[in-house]
Amino acid sequence: MGCGVSSQKDAGGPRRRPGSVGDVVVFLPGLRVPRSVDFAQALGGCLDRSIVERLTALRARVVEMAMQESAVALKPRRKTAARHGSSTANLLQALEDYLPVLLGLVKEGSLLRHKVQFTWTNQEDNAEETAMADAWYEVLSVLHLMAMVCLLQANSLLLPRSYGDGYAPRVSEESRRATVDVFLKAAGYLDCAIRHVLPQITPEQRRQLPGDLAEGNLKALSLQALGQGGDMQLGLAIDSPKATLAVKRRLACEMVKYWHQVQENIPDLHVSDGWGRKHLLFVKWKYIEAKAAAYYFHGLILDEGNTEKSHGMAIAALQASEEFLKESKRVSDAFHATPPTSRSPTPFGTSKYLFDKIPKDASSKVIGAPPPLPDFALALTPEDYDLPPLDPVWNKEGSRH
Repeated sequence: MGCGVSSQKDAGGPRRRPGSVGDVVVFLPGLRVPRSVDFAQALGGCLDRSIVERLTALRARVVEMAMQESAVALKPRRKTAARHGSSTANLLQALEDYLPVLLGLVKEGSLLRHKVQFTWTNQEDNAEETAMADAWYEVLSVLHLMAMVCLLQANSLLLPRSYGDGYAPRVSEESRRATVDVFLKAAGYLDCAIRHVLPQITPEQRRQLPGDLAEGNLKALSLQALGQGGDMQLGLAIDSPKATLAVKRRLACEMVKYWHQVQENIPDLHVSDGWGRKHLLFVKWKYIEAKAAAYYFHGLILDEGNTEKSHGMAIAALQASEEFLKESKRVSDAFHATPPTSRSPTPFGTSKYLFDKIPKDASSKVIGAPPPLPDFALALTPEDYDLPPLDPVWNKEGSRH
């Protein structure tokens, strides 16, 4: 079965990157785009013609739509956000249509797994493209792209827009609630890739995967989606008069754990070329911002105590929250200034609340080290997603090699 990994095409010189990627609330390192494949040449002699034509048509649709989406990725204009949402939904549907047919190449006992060489562009690897004669590499790349499309959808949903009601553009509660489900779906695709697809690829071949598809990066992106879902939940709790301080503190402390795990899993990215450095700065920014929120709510709860000790710990926690908030602003500015440059939309939800409240409640008096944050079990988990069953087209007798 020895067709493993093809040679990687190095980008002879600086890779072309967008100068700016517009408003960014949700980070993703661009989109990996598939290159065209000649299924007829690779499979024509050993596979039913109808399946070859089906594979060709479905993948060509994915290639065309992914190229179009990549050209405007992370550049949704607020006035065209609805159109952008429609285009990402169409790409996600195209990938979902392609996957059940593609899986026929890797079904148990199939001799077709290594017949086709699949090539995809990279975003976070020194190699501009990676080609592999392995259909499991194609499945892995499809799931990764499905997750990235979800993150694009979330970013579009979280851009302020005008509702024609006389108020300034804003991010609606409905949009914030919707993104929680989108984040969990993205995490589910990545979790499936880690649990069910990576184990199908030999350790030697896995070492040849681009940085975009490294296990650590897949885990980090999945945890990032959960962390940003938690951020949306905290923002909704902040706006709800029914949510207690204890609930807000728990959500904030969970965010700290998610982003800490992102930092633990994210691999050594190539920071000399845009996306890698920007990715690391985003993780650092969100981790520090989560700490600011957690220490703020922890401080408010400690301040409810009647002892001098609890009051002192409250002051120290609130002071720590202010320092973390200042640091998060510095890292946020560095993130947006790092090529490809980006813009930060008007703050909303958790961020807006922190910038409004922390400077008012924190004391300038130096107290000492802040108290430890309480530990909570993580509530958000990836949406359950399993690889779909084979498309019925593979049930034909003539489809067998």
